[in-house]
Amino acid sequence: MRHRPRGSRVSSSGLSAVVVLAAGIGSRMASATPKVLHEIGGRSLLGHVLAAAVPLQAAQHLIVIGAGREAVAEHLARIAPDAELVVQEEQLGSGHATRLALQQVRGTGPVLVLNGDVPLLTPDTLTQLLAAHRSAEAVMTVLTARVENPYGLGRILRDSTGAPVGIIEHSDADPEQLSIDEVNAGAYVADGLALSAALDRLRTGNAQGEQYLTDAVGLFFSDGKTVAAHVAADPTDVLGCNDRIELAARGRTLNERVLRRHMAAGVTIVDPVTTWIDVDVQVGRDAKLLPGTQLHGCTSIAPRAVLGPDTTLTDCVVGEAAIVFRTYGTGAEIGPGASVGPFTYLRPGTSLGRATKAGAFVELKNAVVGEGSKVPHLSYVGDTTIGEHTNIGAATVTVNYDGITKHRTTIGSHARTGADNMFVAPVTVGDGAYTAAGSVITEDVPPGAMGVSRPRQRNIAGWVRLRRPGTPAAEAAARAAQESGTQDSGPGNSAANGPKQS
Repeated sequence: MRHRPRGSRVSSSGLSAVVVLAAGIGSRMASATPKVLHEIGGRSLLGHVLAAAVPLQAAQHLIVIGAGREAVAEHLARIAPDAELVVQEEQLGSGHATRLALQQVRGTGPVLVLNGDVPLLTPDTLTQLLAAHRSAEAVMTVLTARVENPYGLGRILRDSTGAPVGIIEHSDADPEQLSIDEVNAGAYVADGLALSAALDRLRTGNAQGEQYLTDAVGLFFSDGKTVAAHVAADPTDVLGCNDRIELAARGRTLNERVLRRHMAAGVTIVDPVTTWIDVDVQVGRDAKLLPGTQLHGCTSIAPRAVLGPDTTLTDCVVGEAAIVFRTYGTGAEIGPGASVGPFTYLRPGTSLGRATKAGAFVELKNAVVGEGSKVPHLSYVGDTTIGEHTNIGAATVTVNYDGITKHRTTIGSHARTGADNMFVAPVTVGDGAYTAAGSVITEDVPPGAMGVSRPRQRNIAGWVRLRRPGTPAAEAAARAAQESGTQDSGPGNSAANGPKQS
């Protein structure tokens, strides 16, 4: 009999371990990416399964990896660093994979086994499965679902009393068995020691030539042991992802769940069909999301903010009552009452203070904009700090890159920069300073000074008549001169050389 080693942890749920099967190739995905790493709602399929299992507080989380193991292991190091990895060198089936994992289980309590490609699974469904297992005092309890289209799924076989006696895979089922609408949902609770012993007896006499975990149900039944089946209340909870079509369908279902949760909490979503919100996004009460809004990653939206239409934010923070429309942002902070858009690009490291403005066709990167300051039009502001209540003129560019190093521009508070300015970093414009339109600022501008860096304008009279004779421009100039009573007195103009002699 296996005993719990000293120091092994007992979970509050009584589970010794959660085993997640994530070693499959997923050939129907037709992808170089392992199936369990495909994403919906901002998480990998595997990440969704782990998130559903974490609230159960099992003593161990064992992840069986195989195909694409390096990528899966790297992913797990980021999202579940405490998980223990079990390598399945050969793809010999779910039974073989589970047997490998059970060898690493330290406790003697029940074990929960999950497929790694079931992203809609919820903690509630797993909690109910565990409760059903305890209530039935079964050696093994299988999660099942009744579905309209069971194609490709294992069918649950029951005897005349309704007790589960086995699971038959779709590829091994006969026509009568294929008519069964109760399917295996890919989640099992079992006595770890009993399951390990049963898996040692598995054979490979099936269409796939693999050891099926599902065959343990039949073995337990043959041994006269109690096997239970718990039907999931919501069959969509247990739907897997085997190809891109199913991936898209699961993504749509997940998004609908997320949107309903936010709307129930007081968020206005004008068009749920075109609005997408990742599972880890937070949205405050009375925020309003207009059509075409997409919120990804760990984005956080404060109450009363208005987003959209056509706005995509990833890992951004939006302050209370801010307005963000037709904007693409990543890793940016938008302060309370700020106005952003339309057609604004916020890149990582950007921080807009309270009541700031980033207007039409403005790109900001690693820029800090102080309270009340504005970058209204057609500008690139990168690696820049702007003080409070400063106005940046249209078509401003901070020239931050010299081909080797990025340099920083600093513009003080209550400053005014002219249109079509270039600030060649590193450069500082002091508090209350002004810069003239069209200037290329290469040196610091002291506080309160006017920075001017442009050639003096020279008008060459008569140039159009001489260089573009007969054009609409020349004709317009001649009419203007006639109407104003002046003459086009440029070089070569006879009027410039005295009156014409008759």
